[in-house]
Amino acid sequence: MREKGAFRLTKRAVCMWFREQPALFGSAALYALLNAVIPYITLWFSAQILNELAGARQRELLIQKIVTLLVAETVLLLLKALVFRWNTALSDGFCMKLYEWKRHFDKLISMDFRDVENPDTHKLLNAVQQTSQWSSFGMRMVYWQFQEFLEAVFQFMGGIALSVSLFCLPVRAGAGWLTILNHPACIALVAVLLGGVTMLSPYLETISTKCWIECDEACTLANRFFGFLSNLMSEGKRALDVRLYRQDIFFEQIDSIQDSYGTKSKAARYARGKAGLACAASTAVSKIFTGLIYLFVCLKAWGGAFGVGSVTQYVGAVTALSRGLAKVLEIVGEAGVNAFYLEREFSFLDIPNQMYQGSLTVEKRADQHYEVEFRNVSFCYPNTDDFALKNISLKFKVGERLAIVGQNGSGKTTFIKLLCRLYEPTEGQILLNGIEISKYDYQEYMHIFSVVFQDFHLLAFPVGQNIAADGVYDRDKVQSCCRKAGVWERVASMAEGMDTVLYKDLSEAGVEVSGGEAQKLAIARALYRDSAFLILDEPTAALDPLSEYEIYARLNEIVEDRTAVYISHRLSSCRFCDEILVFHKGCLVQQGSHDTLLAQKDGKYRELWDAQAQYYVADASCLSHSMPG
Repeated sequence: MREKGAFRLTKRAVCMWFREQPALFGSAALYALLNAVIPYITLWFSAQILNELAGARQRELLIQKIVTLLVAETVLLLLKALVFRWNTALSDGFCMKLYEWKRHFDKLISMDFRDVENPDTHKLLNAVQQTSQWSSFGMRMVYWQFQEFLEAVFQFMGGIALSVSLFCLPVRAGAGWLTILNHPACIALVAVLLGGVTMLSPYLETISTKCWIECDEACTLANRFFGFLSNLMSEGKRALDVRLYRQDIFFEQIDSIQDSYGTKSKAARYARGKAGLACAASTAVSKIFTGLIYLFVCLKAWGGAFGVGSVTQYVGAVTALSRGLAKVLEIVGEAGVNAFYLEREFSFLDIPNQMYQGSLTVEKRADQHYEVEFRNVSFCYPNTDDFALKNISLKFKVGERLAIVGQNGSGKTTFIKLLCRLYEPTEGQILLNGIEISKYDYQEYMHIFSVVFQDFHLLAFPVGQNIAADGVYDRDKVQSCCRKAGVWERVASMAEGMDTVLYKDLSEAGVEVSGGEAQKLAIARALYRDSAFLILDEPTAALDPLSEYEIYARLNEIVEDRTAVYISHRLSSCRFCDEILVFHKGCLVQQGSHDTLLAQKDGKYRELWDAQAQYYVADASCLSHSMPG
């Protein structure tokens, strides 16, 4: 059953690689064939030349064989070099990592968001990636095994073709006791002995390889730890803490590194014990096999079964045959070990999507008139019984400026996740133009929202590509969005304008931008998308009071005819909005305009306002000094 499972997993992995890189497997097969065949051609011609030198020594025949050998080797070696270059370009480590990254990225982007946020998903993916880095087990190993397996099969077949006459050619009658080598029982005994020794070597090698499974958890953790440490000093924010608090000394005291890779680790104990002994025994057995081959071939040559030149052919052929068979068996054993890692990777790739994707087309409206309604919506995050939202009912008015306020953990961000259909409600319905949003095509529905989340990210690419989220974009539109977001002057001042690369991750000429500038660029990106709903989660959190005032003073110009939703902790910004939703402990406790809510002295909004009042005075003072007149 275990062998069937390993075969099934390996077959699936090969098919997956073939779909992703069909040319890779064609080049691997051709390279394996050439790599296996060329030594046999050299071996066969060399034996013929030596036999001729030891026999009749016909000059013309010798020259013919030597020239044929040189021409054949030259052509095949040139072809092998070309195929090797082709195969290397396709199988380069970076290329492998690229397809590995794309495979995992595509899965993450397509799976339900609830699974993306699930820590177990990232724990599983991290284990897959770390294993690939420290041991190459998993999908990468399948490709290397494929190429080695083909080469071993070709080597095995070639060995049979060149060595079958070794057992067929008889020792001459006058060779005395050596004639026993002609007896079928003797030939069968030698074949069984050679086959048994051949199979013993890969069996011992598999025992050694299996030990890595038992070390996997510790080695994966250590590799993860090393990756974390290597990034510490390269990340500016973390490097400050490391230097200030001398955290490097603390890291040196952590025992987990020694426990995973040190001389007292499980891996080291296996290397000194079971794994090391099995590996050494495997090598010893292969050497014993070589000795037996030399003995058998030399005895038959001594008995006159063939010429001295053929000794080279048969020793080389039988040795190669044995190595080919041993390699096939070794790879089969490795495939059984690798199945453990493939099963883990497929567990990640097979995480099912449970969210209904919908099929209805979202109506394209030039006037952007969409209406959203929450009907008794409640929501619990997975693996918890606590409601993050409870019985939320409201309607968005078309073109309305809506603010959402409340303390941390009150349900504001959860409300946005439900609105954008990142999660499905536990109870109740969310409607778009009177139709439940789950019935709409998921991607089309997502496109009516432009969101700037609080923890947004810009990429280390040119400014224009960041804003358009595309390599090809409308430059005039990018400029217009930057102007509305109040960041065009900064972009225009950069050396390459909107073609300037952000950050230095991928370019030495990259430009670092402040948190406030990055936030304005994120707002410009949301505007470029030109969606019906503009959602800003703490849109001015990184801005100073002057920049914040500038953003909200031009609110109508920025939003235009969109329906805008703001999440904010700064209640002073809510004065610019038409409607304010006040959340508390997952419930919608108040709803109304700024003046209406402020007048409710016992309300949550007034409580939050009074708590922040001192800061509003300070901000107002800053603004009054900055305003002309």
